[in-house]
Amino acid sequence: MKWKQYTIQTTTQAEDFVSGMLADLGIAGVQIEDNIPLSAEDKEKMYIDILPELPPDEGIARVSFYLEADGEHEGLLARVQEELEGLRMFVDVGSANITQGETEDKDWINNWKKYFKSFVIEDILIKPTWEEAPKEEGYRCVIEIDPGTSFGTGKHETTQLCIRQLYKYLKPGDRVLDVGCGSGILSLVSLKLGASLVTGTDIDPICMEAAIDNMEINHLPAEQGNFFHGNLIDDPGLQERIGEGYDIAVANILADIVIPLTPVIPGHIKKGGLYIASGIIDFKEEAVKKAVTEAGLEILEVCHQGEWVSITARK
Repeated sequence: MKWKQYTIQTTTQAEDFVSGMLADLGIAGVQIEDNIPLSAEDKEKMYIDILPELPPDEGIARVSFYLEADGEHEGLLARVQEELEGLRMFVDVGSANITQGETEDKDWINNWKKYFKSFVIEDILIKPTWEEAPKEEGYRCVIEIDPGTSFGTGKHETTQLCIRQLYKYLKPGDRVLDVGCGSGILSLVSLKLGASLVTGTDIDPICMEAAIDNMEINHLPAEQGNFFHGNLIDDPGLQERIGEGYDIAVANILADIVIPLTPVIPGHIKKGGLYIASGIIDFKEEAVKKAVTEAGLEILEVCHQGEWVSITARK
């Protein structure tokens, strides 16, 4: 099968923002190319024996995505260009020029799997479905995950921040709202830690299928998970369907989405309920904290991992 390849010329500073924006538009299979030197930690994570010799890092990045060659994409490309210009308010996106090419389907969707290996957070083992579980035992729980083309292996710093807060605060029987659920990784963690029910929402319809599939892979009862397609920020129908009285709401999304989402959250969690927000780049920390307090929530904890931040607050 042939695909149209669209490549955005941007900066290394903006590559995460651009990737997140594409995901929000329902575009999966993003590929990032830059010349940032790999650290020893990167080498260990990626199982690379010899670090490649790269040209000098000039702060330039190329973010590519793929669309079916026989489809009409003018409207979507116009949205991408519009969103790129909007990102200029927050980060240097460079020229943001989009070039077009064509490529054959050479299993590019699955090539990334070679880099997703089993790992442990606290005493939770998270492993890809295609890899054998390590022989060591003693884990509190084991989670198998196949993200497909949706976001969420659990390995990104923002997801790990959320998992650690769920590990710390979730109580058996809690009901959890997972906003921006992606592959369902945080819903799976919540259920494995003892939640009685999870409700997930995402603007990408692909995520609904991925989350439900991962529930089945992990032998979790279907009735313990409800997943809805839509935008919780401005969809009254979705807000009504998911209901209220949750013990915990967790949102692992970009800060620019967390900020308008936050005023909606108190209507869905009970008094004393918790809100765990992540996906927050460090220079947006104060803006998100302001949104949290203005929503009438009490900040309990602010955690950092690398350049990313999570905020845990109470109603």
